[in-house]
Amino acid sequence: MADDHSGEDSDVENQTELSGVLSKWTNYIHGWQDRYIVLKNGTLSYYKSEQERGYGCRGALSLAKAVIKPHEFDECRFDVSVNDCVWYLRASSIDSKQVWVDALESYKVESGYGTGSENSLKRHGSTVSLQSNSYSTASGSSFKRSSRNLREKLAELETFKDILCRQIDTLQKYFDYCVDHDAQNHLPDKDNLPTIDFRGEALTFKTTTAAVIDTLEHCAELVAQREESWRKRLDRETERRKRCEALSKSYFEQLQKTRTVHPGPELEEGPHSVLADDEFYDAVESGLDKMEEEQELRERLKSGQAVPVTPPPTSPAFQHRLWPEIEKTVKQQVAMARMGIGDCGSGWQLFAEDGEMKMYRREEEVDGMVVDPLKAVHVVKGITGHEVCHYFFSPQYRYDWETTLEQMTVLETISDDTLMFHQIHKRIWPASQRDVVFWSHMRKLPNDQDRDGPDIWTVVNNSTEDPDHPANAGKCVRIFLTVCLLCQTRVIPPKDGTPLSRDNISCKITYCSVVNPGGWAPASVLRAVYKREYPKFLKRFTAYVKNQTKSKPIMY
Repeated sequence: MADDHSGEDSDVENQTELSGVLSKWTNYIHGWQDRYIVLKNGTLSYYKSEQERGYGCRGALSLAKAVIKPHEFDECRFDVSVNDCVWYLRASSIDSKQVWVDALESYKVESGYGTGSENSLKRHGSTVSLQSNSYSTASGSSFKRSSRNLREKLAELETFKDILCRQIDTLQKYFDYCVDHDAQNHLPDKDNLPTIDFRGEALTFKTTTAAVIDTLEHCAELVAQREESWRKRLDRETERRKRCEALSKSYFEQLQKTRTVHPGPELEEGPHSVLADDEFYDAVESGLDKMEEEQELRERLKSGQAVPVTPPPTSPAFQHRLWPEIEKTVKQQVAMARMGIGDCGSGWQLFAEDGEMKMYRREEEVDGMVVDPLKAVHVVKGITGHEVCHYFFSPQYRYDWETTLEQMTVLETISDDTLMFHQIHKRIWPASQRDVVFWSHMRKLPNDQDRDGPDIWTVVNNSTEDPDHPANAGKCVRIFLTVCLLCQTRVIPPKDGTPLSRDNISCKITYCSVVNPGGWAPASVLRAVYKREYPKFLKRFTAYVKNQTKSKPIMY
């Protein structure tokens, strides 16, 4: 690269001037190319070579807003940027680079830009180009619409203003010279004309003017869009405020009636509950703790193994009226359970983590009721997927691990792998008592990933209707649920050739559920209960399965 050389001339304002050859990064095809760089009157310009300086510069930057940044690793390189336009420059030596950086920084200090002084409004005459701001003069379109915000557009507009003023000054000097000589009744002497590329200045002046107009139009559009957006937001806020005022008035009227007509805790649940959210949650939490204490007491009093219950007679499930719904729901739920976190924009959020167990949820509401879908992934050693699904499906074990269960009835035995249940859950004050009617189906699935590996087992529960147990007909509020338990056994064969034991097996459990509790309860209370109860349920149930199977043969 050619050595840099600086000019010692300075203008009347004693601002730094510098010129020389630097390497400038062009693009990934041509890489670094030598260019003739000129720093004069607050403008950094570049030419293909010093000999082509008379044809006009190829690009220019106004240093009023420029950021000069030496490179972190390359000691000879420095970058000059204005908004999103960056020049990557490299000098021939460290000393030469420092000279350029000092000159650029000294201009910014001397110019006093941003201080509010008159120096911030000075105009300097020089031939400049809009190519440095990514505008094309050859295409005839100097400005491309973008989605940048109004603040960036205003900054661009100010840069265009500086360039335009300098071009006007340059052209005006040329016209003044021509007028002065014409007044003396002879044509101007071409040899004494000012050194100016008049054609280039005229073209860039036209381009800059078009850019200013186009930018102003875009600014006006952005302002109009923002005004319309604020107007719509104001309308929405006004409408929301009116609805809130109407609801508040109705709330206090109903609250007064509730306090007067319905004393006592039995009717506390409802949109007009006199309990605050935190009081409501405390009451629910106390009720759940009491149920757990009762379950622990029952387990301590219980002795021996559970008496096996003879399965009721079965009937072909595929002949039942619910079979199309069962088949469709099972396929959908198994596909959802196998879907990874973040697949198809699922939006799962991790809300609990305990060892290898991770629990995710999505916040969703239906008609104002929280129905957050839940996804739990847990790995438990010493049990198989068949065993987990067996204890989850079989009614004879349900009282042992379901602490909230008050009464469970098998309404119909569709087949040995498909049952219909009616369950009544214990009341937790101040919430009303809940019940649910659902079918439960257990199925063995092929292992698509490893044909020689253990099969995958699943149990799917889904709410249904029964004419003998209509919803919300008595004291209970009906729950609507969809639950999928997907279990895959993992086997690590012993290396020493010993027989396979429970130390060599583990089960990956995926539990997905969507529960609409019905009735009414504060959203914050429901989400707090979910966060507390779901991890505890999964840990309690898997611990129960491990305890039941530890002394029994492995069920594959």
